[in-house]
Amino acid sequence: MTPHLPPPILDPASEPATEAAWLQSQFDNELNDLFEISPMGLMLCDELGRILRTNTAMRELAGRRLQAVGDLPAALLKLLGWPAELPPTAQTREVIGWVEGPDGRRCRLRVRVRGLRTPPPAGVPRWLAQFEDRSLEDERDLARVEISALMGTAGVGVATYDAAQGWVTSAPSRIAAGSGMAPGGSDAANPRASDAGLMSIGRDVVEPDSLPEYERLQHALRTRQRVEVRYAVTHPDLGRRWLLTRVEPAELGPGRPAFSVVTLDVSEEETVRRRNEQLLGELNTILELSSAGIAYLRGGELVRCNRRFENLLGLAEGAAGGASLEALLVHVGVAPVLARQALNALALQGQVETEFRLPAGPWGNAPVWYSLALRQTPSSAETVAVLSDVTRWRSQQAELADLERDHELMFGLSDVGIVYQREGRIERANQAMAELTGHSQQALQGLAVAELYEDERAYLNYSALERRELDSQGQAQGERRLLRRDGSLLWVQASQRLVDAADPSAGTICSFVSVDERRRARESLLAQADRTRAILDSVLVGIVTVGDTGIEWMNRSARRMFGGELADFVGQPISTVASREIDHPLRRTNWLMTLEEGQAETFECRLMARDGREFWVVGNVVATGRESGNGQLTFALLDIERRREAETQIAQARASLQRIIETAPLAIALFDGRSQQVLQQNQMMAAFARRPSDDIQARSPAVWLPGPEGASLGADLRQALATHEMVRRELKREAGEHGAAEVWDMRIVSLRASGDAEEQVLLVASDVTEQRQAEQARLEAAIAQREMLVKEVHHRIKNNLQGVAGLLQQNAQRHPEAASAIAEAVGHVHAIAQVHGLQVGMTGPLRVRGVIEAIAASVQRMFGRPIQVEVVGPAPHRFALTEADSIPIALTINELLTNAIKHNLGGEVRCRLECGDRSVLISVANHAALPAGFNLALVPSGISGLGLVRALLPRKGAAIQIEQRGEDVVATLRLEPPGVAVLEPL
Repeated sequence: MTPHLPPPILDPASEPATEAAWLQSQFDNELNDLFEISPMGLMLCDELGRILRTNTAMRELAGRRLQAVGDLPAALLKLLGWPAELPPTAQTREVIGWVEGPDGRRCRLRVRVRGLRTPPPAGVPRWLAQFEDRSLEDERDLARVEISALMGTAGVGVATYDAAQGWVTSAPSRIAAGSGMAPGGSDAANPRASDAGLMSIGRDVVEPDSLPEYERLQHALRTRQRVEVRYAVTHPDLGRRWLLTRVEPAELGPGRPAFSVVTLDVSEEETVRRRNEQLLGELNTILELSSAGIAYLRGGELVRCNRRFENLLGLAEGAAGGASLEALLVHVGVAPVLARQALNALALQGQVETEFRLPAGPWGNAPVWYSLALRQTPSSAETVAVLSDVTRWRSQQAELADLERDHELMFGLSDVGIVYQREGRIERANQAMAELTGHSQQALQGLAVAELYEDERAYLNYSALERRELDSQGQAQGERRLLRRDGSLLWVQASQRLVDAADPSAGTICSFVSVDERRRARESLLAQADRTRAILDSVLVGIVTVGDTGIEWMNRSARRMFGGELADFVGQPISTVASREIDHPLRRTNWLMTLEEGQAETFECRLMARDGREFWVVGNVVATGRESGNGQLTFALLDIERRREAETQIAQARASLQRIIETAPLAIALFDGRSQQVLQQNQMMAAFARRPSDDIQARSPAVWLPGPEGASLGADLRQALATHEMVRRELKREAGEHGAAEVWDMRIVSLRASGDAEEQVLLVASDVTEQRQAEQARLEAAIAQREMLVKEVHHRIKNNLQGVAGLLQQNAQRHPEAASAIAEAVGHVHAIAQVHGLQVGMTGPLRVRGVIEAIAASVQRMFGRPIQVEVVGPAPHRFALTEADSIPIALTINELLTNAIKHNLGGEVRCRLECGDRSVLISVANHAALPAGFNLALVPSGISGLGLVRALLPRKGAAIQIEQRGEDVVATLRLEPPGVAVLEPL
């Protein structure tokens, strides 16, 4: 600031111009001082755009020294109105707007421009501009609005007493506004009329129980002491309310004491507190009446418990106080190890629930079960223990488990399909039902019952019939056809019963037994009977069926034997054709009484035909239908002269059966149960054994099968013989000189012998080689598809990461101050993208060499600096990175190469990959110098690039070292299993 000088002593003879010049100089000095002390930016300019005078505040606002108006930022020029909107002489133009300062902060300016009166000699118009920063006033006004809204919303009243101003009210209380209540009362300093709403709580509205606290507040106000009181008042509109008033003394300046009074409506809090006290009393009553033992522990020692807790522990009243929980559990009979385990689990998890089986209870010798639940507070200093006697519940649980197991065994292991259905849908079905319908158990659950029938009409017919029977008898049964999942129809015998006879909506239990084979057999039997009769008509044996009323049917041979037609003999006894012998077999009437069901008896006798012929026959009589009450006798009569012909026919039938066995596409062999020698075999058995039939017959598997296969087959034969259950196994045979690779599905079953005969074992094997090959082909196709999908995923990840790198580079251009950090992140993203890119173009594990070369190329492109990569050692392709460690190691190599380029003092950067037998050595060398006393172990993780390397490096199988070798700094990364995978040589 220019100092003020005393006026010079003028010579009376001096010229007036000299005095005018001195006065002008003095005016200029004072104007300069006025400009400099002004906190607002000031600028004096003329119409030619020259800035005649500015102050420091204006230069700081513009961010530079000003020579002309055009040097101002565009935003300030717009607010100034240069040049078209400048005001005329002796007029002022005021504009308010937002501009961005040199530091990047937006501020709100008020600009006043006034045209100055210029004496005639000057002739050039001038303007004085004032720039006032209004940001602080806006922030203050905004803070006042927010504080007022906050205190009004929270129901807080604040008043401040200043010795210089009196009471200053910041925000009226929602409770006291307009109610005539304030914490100051009549004893406080005289408030202004505008603050009367907050500071007018008088003694007359305070409830009698709260008067002592209110008096303490008044005393604190008079003496200006810090205090916090809680008292109740009776509000004329809101009723009884609880207020919390706090007095905070302060000093606004020397000799200027002040204090603030804050009043808060805590009615809800006080109501909750009183309610909590009531609940605490009720809880104590509940604890004493609870059937469970409850204890409260602090610091590991029991502080309080109910009487039930002591009773369960067998302790006298008050004896458990101060004891540790572990000691109490050991006292009651819990093993110390189990007690410590429970407490350790509590310390780790904060809560634990467990059960203990005690050999004897406190009041007897019977074993008991105790349930213990422990909960810790967040601070882990307090614990609540709940001890319950669950012996009865354990017993009931065991009984329920037994019942549930029996139910599951009956439901799940039953061969009968069982369904629980309700409201037309299946709630549950067993495995037998799933196998019966072809649906899985999960698919059956929730399935509409109508889906099990061939169409809606069939379902409605069966449902109507079931409802009638259930309503009348409580159960329904009958045969029906079900629709299987593959579209086939199956006949079943259905039995249905209500779950609750009193509540039909509870659903029904329905069992399904497949009678498809029986029905087909019955239908087949009828058809077979017709076919049999047709066949019997063509045989030479006379067949006669005799019922209670006499002869019912006879075949053509019998009719020819008897010399008549069927109508001639129907209803007559078979003794009609008997000869005259009194003991003739056909005259017997006790066949049905002496013969068992299906039992046959052979006889030989003479017959007399109607045409007078007599001839001898050999016959069999069989009794059938006794159990059903429709007993029948079937006579088979054969002319003795034709016996040989019948025996020939039987031999032909046996030969036909043997040919069927021989031509079957199955390997069939019958073994002796004791010696395991082959008793009988078909032609396919030779293909199974890969030996001629003569080498197999009468020999055990140990002779005609290779060692392991023969021993395994012998063990399977013994197992089937011992368990009498079917043994199923697959025999996989490798390709060899005897044939190609094969897979055989073997099934072995024991044949029970009758009488003293030796047991036999039957082997049936089918060639499933083509089936297994087809399954393997499907598996390989699925694997190939999965590999293709994995490559596609890696390709998309790579593309996305490259997009992310591009976005980061754009951000680096927009924010140069963060370009270094963003460039480092871009390098990391490129390294990860390179790993995914390598996994797209190859199959199998990721090779170390490919990763290093790809990352080196990426860093080289990013920094434009060459990197020499050298690979030495045998078979570098054997070393691959694991899936879990590929990204961390790639980022580590990227960081080492990036650091080498950043800190390089000249020369090339060299990367060397040395491959050993079981490890690889990756070294990065550059011309640089390490700081004195450098130690990689002291570099904190994650703070710098080297810290990132330490954080990313795998914990096992990886080690890094950075050292000074002459003029070069060499970073060496050593990888060995499991940090790197060593593949088998190609």
